[in-house]
Amino acid sequence: MKVPFEFFIALRYLRAKRKQTFISFITFISILGVILGVMALIVVLSVMSGFQNALREKILGTNAHVIVLNYEGYFDRYDETIEKIKQVDGVIDSAPFVITQVLLSNKEKAYGVVLKGINVKKQIKVTNLLKQVKTGDLFELDNERTILIGKELARNLGLYPGDVLTVILPMGQMTPMGVIPKMIDFKVIGIFETGMFEYDSNLVYTSLESVQKLLEIGNKVTGIEVKVKDILKADLIGKEIQKKLGIPFKVRDWKEMNKNLFSALRLEKTALFIILLLIVLVAAFNIITTLVMLVMEKNKDIAILKSMGATHSSIGKIFILQGVIIGVVGTSIGGFLGVLISLNLHSIVSFIEKTFNIELLARDVYFIDRFPSQVDSLDVFLVCFFSFFICFLATLYPAKQASKMDPAEVLRYE
Repeated sequence: MKVPFEFFIALRYLRAKRKQTFISFITFISILGVILGVMALIVVLSVMSGFQNALREKILGTNAHVIVLNYEGYFDRYDETIEKIKQVDGVIDSAPFVITQVLLSNKEKAYGVVLKGINVKKQIKVTNLLKQVKTGDLFELDNERTILIGKELARNLGLYPGDVLTVILPMGQMTPMGVIPKMIDFKVIGIFETGMFEYDSNLVYTSLESVQKLLEIGNKVTGIEVKVKDILKADLIGKEIQKKLGIPFKVRDWKEMNKNLFSALRLEKTALFIILLLIVLVAAFNIITTLVMLVMEKNKDIAILKSMGATHSSIGKIFILQGVIIGVVGTSIGGFLGVLISLNLHSIVSFIEKTFNIELLARDVYFIDRFPSQVDSLDVFLVCFFSFFICFLATLYPAKQASKMDPAEVLRYE
């Protein structure tokens, strides 16, 4: 296979010689800059994608895809409403719930939480609650005055399955002495863990009937949770449910309820992509510097090549190929290292945390308890494409200057 002479000369110019050591060093820095830029971009974008997907899975594992509420507050005859919801195409199952805020006390500490009353058999069909229970039997929740608490809450209050705690409803009964909070003892039957600090420390479950008696609302509920086949079409299915039920019902899907959170994540991902792309731009300036200095160093060679019949385009191709080689090598190595680190990020982070005894991911600040990473093929392609494209653009000016060089002017005084 015949190698074009432009490619052969470009490779020779990239090799170090005694007089070109500094230029070769700049070339090495340029390749290293591209490697670091591409690697950092892929790792950061993989972490952002993993964080977004992990957060979505955990949110949808605890909450249903669609929630049906009522403008008037608590409502009854919810069985009829559930039957209407099930008639909508794309709906898998539904479950009623009652939710309120209470205080939990174990005589030593008090903690404000969200108390959610559920029908266990129906709830496990719309959320992942059954998989989240780490200790105890979820179906014991059907017994009166039993409660299921999160892992972080159990740690904060020092509770274990079998312990008894007091549920305090601030808005209690009116007496001549004023409002007296309603206090009822509940038995802890188990501990659940969602992996999200916010839920594990602020959400507790009990039976639907227990909350209805506590609030004295009869057979009414707060709303109905709905599970759909395609979570990405939850908003469309929610609109169909709204049409089916009409007023006074209001339907909210998971996208709407977490709109600000996921919009912020997308914006942050885009901003990080642009910021880290600057690393590649810095490497591109190094490529320009390298090629400009090489053109000045090789002006005699260029003049001789032109005298031997090399065209302007051939001379330009030599220096364009040099930049392309730097871009391809840097992008390829950086892409490989970026993907490799992203696929093993959790192990790397765990090793760093154990070695230096530090916590890189604070559970009380972030929504998740482990470092997520998910390699997106589209992100990898875009990073490699922009990196190569920037490196290519960096070669155009030096290549143009080299091609315009007049051999007569260069060799006149030689």
